[in-house]
Amino acid sequence: MTADGTMLNAIFREGRTYDAFLDKPVSKDLLQEAYDLAKMAPTSANCQPMRILFVTSQKAKDRLVPMLSSTNREKSSAAPAIAIIAHDLAFYDNLPKLYRIPGAEKWFMGQDGLIEETAFRNAALQGAYFMLAARAVGLGVGPMSGFDNAAVDAEFFADTNWRSNFVCNLGFGDDSQVPPRDPRLDFAEACKVI
Repeated sequence: MTADGTMLNAIFREGRTYDAFLDKPVSKDLLQEAYDLAKMAPTSANCQPMRILFVTSQKAKDRLVPMLSSTNREKSSAAPAIAIIAHDLAFYDNLPKLYRIPGAEKWFMGQDGLIEETAFRNAALQGAYFMLAARAVGLGVGPMSGFDNAAVDAEFFADTNWRSNFVCNLGFGDDSQVPPRDPRLDFAEACKVI
């Protein structure tokens, strides 16, 4: 089965990065719908280390926005929702539930470097899956890496095993504010087949 052209257009060909959103709230149900799609995509050993903190209240935004780079503050303040895409360094505790091979959690115990590498890589993949899923359910996305990770972790994830990776504004994109699409590399420029 392949996706139809309309869905491929919405997710890839016509999907854009939004800096401006319509003044329309994003429901928890729609955020859950996007997550429920994204969680089905692959991760190594089905480890699923991504964690998301959805920042939707003005009070929570007021805590987060000062930690963003100056170019990201205004657009994030106006976004209906901001997702802090994080990874859980204790992800392997869930492997007995998530992975078919018994004892897989022991692969990671005491292996700090492997834990960080696996959590970061797979949660980054899941974050990308989440953005595509958000587009599939009709949301616009605006991912950003311009923020103070340590400050965000201290403010929102203190006393947890979660660590921030990137933030992503979410909402119903304002198409009137989208600039022309920047170029992409052609297959021959970015790929080799051997």
